[in-house]
Amino acid sequence: MQQYLGEIAALLTAVCWTVTAMAFESAGKRVGALSLNLIRLVMGLVFLTIYNALVNDGFFPDATPYQWFWLVLSGLVGFVLGDLFLFRSFILIGARVAMLIMAMVPPITALIAWITLGEVLTGMEFLGMAITLLGIVLVMAVKVDIKKGAFGKKLTAGPLVLGSLLALGGAVGQATGLVLSKKGMQDMNAFSATQIRIIAGVIGFSLVITAFKRWKHLFGALKDLKAVKIMTLGSFTGPFLGVSFSLLAVQHTDTGIAATLMDLTPVLIIPPAILMKKEKIKALEIAGAIVSVIGVALFFL
Repeated sequence: MQQYLGEIAALLTAVCWTVTAMAFESAGKRVGALSLNLIRLVMGLVFLTIYNALVNDGFFPDATPYQWFWLVLSGLVGFVLGDLFLFRSFILIGARVAMLIMAMVPPITALIAWITLGEVLTGMEFLGMAITLLGIVLVMAVKVDIKKGAFGKKLTAGPLVLGSLLALGGAVGQATGLVLSKKGMQDMNAFSATQIRIIAGVIGFSLVITAFKRWKHLFGALKDLKAVKIMTLGSFTGPFLGVSFSLLAVQHTDTGIAATLMDLTPVLIIPPAILMKKEKIKALEIAGAIVSVIGVALFFL
């Protein structure tokens, strides 16, 4: 079991992010993306601070200046820049097309980790990544209409190109954030490292909201009690558990493998979609899920 600690942590991350995705999809429609991003990080920071005070003997992370530098940089690149690019792409090309492009995160992560950290995947690991990503793309591609952008509008060449580049920027931001996290955390406790990343994210998004003059909108969002309850659940499973498990994953396995397993959310969300939303699932989605499971199994051989 210890041998596969990183892979198991990555799968737990995907499970947590599945709950988070469903919660934030609902909350985002009520309060908007910018407000949601800062509120979820602040809530996550509260959970992490309490946890670290009780379990790790301190409200404030015990880290070296080296660790602080790389983890803060990771938080700014991964949480702030990556998410800003991604959410802007949602507006231009729609969430489904953007998330299909975000399937590039694992190979980009593996490439950056190879260049900066010297991580080299085996042939079996590359095969597992390729098969898993093929399954994920099959699941997501079923519901993608490349002719339509956000809000059902006809997608023209300009928004398609710009939106796709922004989504790719989001993928690069997330991938780079993961690699920087691994470089910075070393043997540090994953929950303490996550606390530093989220502190950076809170500061970064506060500056963004100030620049866009959206504080009034954010405080208005906090009056929506239903949205606050949903965001609390999403923050517990996302910035608190999910991000911490993701750092535990990259700490104990190759970053590219961790990113691949964490990318399974579109597959894991199928059962809740059937049971809770009564969605009809197409045969290609089932086939994609099966292909993904086969790919994941290769990482454990």
